[in-house]
Amino acid sequence: MTRMKLLVGFMCLFSGYVAASTASDEQDVAKAVDKMTQAMLHKDIATLNALTSDNVTYGHSSGKIQNKQEFVADIETGRSGFKTLQMLNQKIKMNGDTALVRNHFSAQAVNSGVEVPTEIENFQIWQKQKGQWLLIGRQAFKF
Repeated sequence: MTRMKLLVGFMCLFSGYVAASTASDEQDVAKAVDKMTQAMLHKDIATLNALTSDNVTYGHSSGKIQNKQEFVADIETGRSGFKTLQMLNQKIKMNGDTALVRNHFSAQAVNSGVEVPTEIENFQIWQKQKGQWLLIGRQAFKF
């Protein structure tokens, strides 16, 4: 009977740890998404580089796909920029060291000097690598 109580007690503690860990990871992913959003808005190239995996595949709603260097270069050179940028209605689903993030990308974009109101859906894949959440995939699409 004592062994059973100990086993049940450890199971309760472990399940609480797993739930707390998932909630903490979800909060950390939300912070990473916000940092990425702010870095895109403010042309913070160091932060963009720090939050983006070297092997990222970054898909636009137009169908254009970029690697890390192309994505960052577009922000850095001003080919892509933003007057306003928000990620709305965000939902995060955790799967171990991977986070699936869906949100509504709402922006007043500036593409090559031309202002473009942008309302699209966004799907991001984040992965925890060496203790840090990195963007490994992104696909935007029109709704």
